[in-house]
Amino acid sequence: MNSSLRWIFLVLLLLSFPAACLPSKKLTVGSAATLLEEVAKSAYKQSDLRVIREGMPAYLMLMDGMIEAWPGNERLLLAAAQGYSSFASIFTEDDDYARELYRRAKDYALRSLEKRGFKDPINKPFDDFKEELKRFGKKEVPNLFWTATCWGSWISFNLDSMEAMAALPRVEQMIQRVLELDEGFYYGGSHLFMGVWHASRPKALGGDLKKSREHFFKALDLGKGKFLMAYIYYAEHYARKAQDRDLFTSTLGKVLETPVDVLPELTLLNAVAQKRAKELLRRVEEFFE
Repeated sequence: MNSSLRWIFLVLLLLSFPAACLPSKKLTVGSAATLLEEVAKSAYKQSDLRVIREGMPAYLMLMDGMIEAWPGNERLLLAAAQGYSSFASIFTEDDDYARELYRRAKDYALRSLEKRGFKDPINKPFDDFKEELKRFGKKEVPNLFWTATCWGSWISFNLDSMEAMAALPRVEQMIQRVLELDEGFYYGGSHLFMGVWHASRPKALGGDLKKSREHFFKALDLGKGKFLMAYIYYAEHYARKAQDRDLFTSTLGKVLETPVDVLPELTLLNAVAQKRAKELLRRVEEFFE
């Protein structure tokens, strides 16, 4: 039996015990959360995408249940946000389903941020929002990064929504704060975000291909060639926008040449990157007519 599935069954067994068997519900949930961290670690070292696709919904359901039992646990909220966001971005081709998954990821991430003392980040006046960000330090980088990432992903699936578009400046400010505090967090993820940000926006709205390339170069450097999704974003967003066919194909070729387990904890994401690289290469003629 796959190790990820074994952990899920162990968690289910633990949660099935009557509450009286343990000192408190929080102790039960805390123990289950520790087990689920092992599930996540195991999953990220897995290269068989089918196994993860089939097991991930059970993982997310367990996270939902534990948050119901302990709604104030910031650690669980952040883990759930990451889980829903990852499932939406990696395995979902259905836009409506992805939109709902990102909504849940966003909601969990925002709740985790509020548990860190950031009150009402959605409705707080923008100037107050920016001032509040200055109060956050390096300890809050994971909350800021994942909230911005989940929120930004939700916006990308709701471009016809005034509510969503109005939140864009808040997302950008959060990523800028992460850049100030720890630009290397999650393999330079904040630089990747800004690389996509500048490449995908019209020049009149802040788009800038030169800045996009600079951010991508920095992210690729911070990832040391091991975080293959960085090359996917570079090819898909920068090379396509710059209409540089040679850069597009050579960048994706590097993804296919690199072993997915070049860094064990990135095996899953690198396997996804290779799958995406093959899909993009099949569409070269469509992208560069």
